[in-house]
Amino acid sequence: MSLKFARITCPRQAGSALLVSMVMLLIALVAGTSMAGIAFVQEKAARNQRDRIIALQSAELALADAERDIENSTAATSRSTIFSPNSSEGFSEQCGQGDSNIYQGLCISTVPTRSEIIRALSSTGANSPSVPFGRFTGQTMPVGNGPLPCRLPRYVIELVKDNTPGQSTDTRYLYRITAVGYGAHSRTQVVLQSVYRKAAIERTN
Repeated sequence: MSLKFARITCPRQAGSALLVSMVMLLIALVAGTSMAGIAFVQEKAARNQRDRIIALQSAELALADAERDIENSTAATSRSTIFSPNSSEGFSEQCGQGDSNIYQGLCISTVPTRSEIIRALSSTGANSPSVPFGRFTGQTMPVGNGPLPCRLPRYVIELVKDNTPGQSTDTRYLYRITAVGYGAHSRTQVVLQSVYRKAAIERTN
């Protein structure tokens, strides 16, 4: 009796499985990299937005401090009596430079000095023409650590004519306040502006 053996032939793979695996791996790598990039951008945007909110709140506090400075500050360093609807005392184009100047931050509103307002707010030294938060009101705020503003906000007050209809023929004034607030990083800044009318007894200049 003779035995016969059948030959079994396996089809060639020709590396197709390896190629598919490499393609899938490449797709997964690209997808992972893209997701990581998106997450990084979102995280950076969130940090920037948070820092901007800090700067915005800081600027709002500076506006409120300026209004208190004008209206009714009771601090020992108060100068509220300087401000009167019919007085221009202390206001100048130089904005009263210097931390020892009682007229610091008081500016005459003229077109050529608009750029000076921005420069005044950017100055933070002892000879700055802008007022640091709390100087004339005695208010305090924490700065410099963690999620706090990196420095105190500052403001200037411009004297502008009150052209509201129905006013008397005498020259009367309003106060335009421009304030800058900082985020946790000094490069994050927000500038706000408001117009304020003092409700107080008038005095003659």
